[in-house]
Amino acid sequence: MDEAAQVIARLTAAGRTLVSAESCTGGLLGKLLTDVPGASAVYLGGIISYAYAVKERLLGVPHALLEAQGAVCEPVARSMAEGARSLLGPGADEKNPRVGEIFVACADAAGTRCVRLECGGTRAENREAACRAALRLLLERAV
Repeated sequence: MDEAAQVIARLTAAGRTLVSAESCTGGLLGKLLTDVPGASAVYLGGIISYAYAVKERLLGVPHALLEAQGAVCEPVARSMAEGARSLLGPGADEKNPRVGEIFVACADAAGTRCVRLECGGTRAENREAACRAALRLLLERAV
């Protein structure tokens, strides 16, 4: 994905860094970013938080939020993005059986922005769509 190279280039030029917290993408975003030569200058790392327990313990997603709404919702996406930022640097869910519904969030000093996706493809296609949306969000936020 060309967007990954653009994200790395913009962050490098701006002297900014990036971390990621992934769930349904299973590390694909981190892979796309680290495929870009020079990514190590700006990409500090990521957390693949597929299980609720990992979302709670590592990213600080409130247990009550996961119990009430499941993992596929805007508040959880926001909490994951903010948790990854705090910790690492500046399909279907039983509660959300709508396969293909994905939330992507980006947290930085200016705040947190979240977008909702309705993906109707295969598991692999949905993962790719989520990564494309994440890269577009990063491009919007990257100076």
